[in-house]
Parts: sequence; structure tokens; C-alpha cells
Amino acid sequence: AVRQAIEAFVRGCKRDGIWSAIKASCLLMGARTLSGALTPLVGTAPTNNNFVSGDYNRKTGLAGDGVGKSINTNRAGNSDPQNNFHAAVYIDTISSVSAGAAYLGNGGTGAGATSLFRGFATVPLAHAARCRAATSSGAIGNNPPASGLFAVSRSASASYVIRTGQTDFTITTTSETPASENILVFARNNGSNSPEIYTNARLTFYSIGESLTLASLDSRLSTLYTAIGAAIP
Repeated sequence: AVRQAIEAFVRGCKRDGIWSAIKASCLLMGARTLSGALTPLVGTAPTNNNFVSGDYNRKTGLAGDGVGKSINTNRAGNSDPQNNFHAAVYIDTISSVSAGAAYLGNGGTGAGATSLFRGFATVPLAHAARCRAATSSGAIGNNPPASGLFAVSRSASASYVIRTGQTDFTITTTSETPASENILVFARNNGSNSPEIYTNARLTFYSIGESLTLASLDSRLSTLYTAIGAAIP
């Protein structure tokens, strides 16, 4: 049943026309082992930094610790065109780190940075993002934020879309030359190839690649999450 759910997800993404945009991705649930969860659906295999089998649950995903665990996607931040890009995570449990924590990112807060994070003192604990720009979106959506898909997609130089809480928000921020270091998950690359602002969230999926319709990805992932949860006792 798990295999069937994953197959249905891939076929559905292909029917929706979004599969080809996904260039690096892991499904962090469903597999019997952590090693299986870190076997990519698409693209280069990631590097595991400090996760152990006890951090992984087949039904609910992989949990960070907010201190020192991250995944290096081995996908350079400038691998996709400047104005044709997406980055996404699917959240089972939101971050509870109060000082701000990144679900995914690179470039720190510098030019061309990308990050999905839960707020700092200046962005009160709602979700916020950067998408190939130093300027943050500021607080987006509900506070506390929702679980489920949290993602950005940019298909134009002048603006990009954030999706959280099953809602799209358009952010008017001009793109900058993308930061080049690898994108991390459960933390943010600080711009000098070191992780920072780790999250203790539990995630079930990440993807990086070209721009796509976030609502379609959200729908497919929600169905997949429910199907795998039902398939595993």
C-alpha cells in the first residue's frame, strides 16, 4: 500500500504537469528505514548530518533537534534559473524553536538567499520566507503557523509565491543572483557553507527545482500523507 501511494503521487504529479520541475527530492516517510527515506525520489542523494534511526518515523517523518541535525541536499542554490525556481517542505510538526528556525535554505540573509523559516523577534513566530533575495517576506499566514506544505515558487523577476496553510501569498520582491552554496533542510546554509538556525520540526518531504503550481503539489502531498498514514499500522 505504501508503494501504491508513492506511485500514485508520482503519476498524479505527472498528470498535473509538475513532476518535471522537481529536480531534487526525498520523501521522508513511508520507507522502512532512515536510509530508505534518504534515497531520493529525484536527483542527487542528500548527505545526512547527525540524524539517527530514532529520529525517523514511517508515518510522521523525520524530526530535527533544533541544535545540530540537518540534511545537505547536495543541490546548489544556483542550479535552477534565477526566475524559474521552487523550494518546498511538507511539515508534520511545526518548529517550536522560539529564536527562529529554518526548515530549508541557503545564502543566510545575504543577496540571492532562499529560506523557509519560522519567525524571529522581528517576524513573530509565523512562517516567513526568502526566495532568491535578501529581503524577507515578513510574517505570512497564521500565528502559530500551519503544518502541511510550506513552499516558495518564483516564475518572474518581480515577485514570487509563498504557500502555507493551503493558501498562496504573492510577495513583491525583485530577484537577485541566486546564492550558490548547497541548500540545506532542517537548517539554513549561512552563506559560508555552515548550517545555522536549526529547526526541531518533523518533516515528511522536501523538493527543489524549477517553478511549479504550489496548490497542485500541496494536493498531491496531502493525499500521499494520508494514504501512507492509513497504510502503516
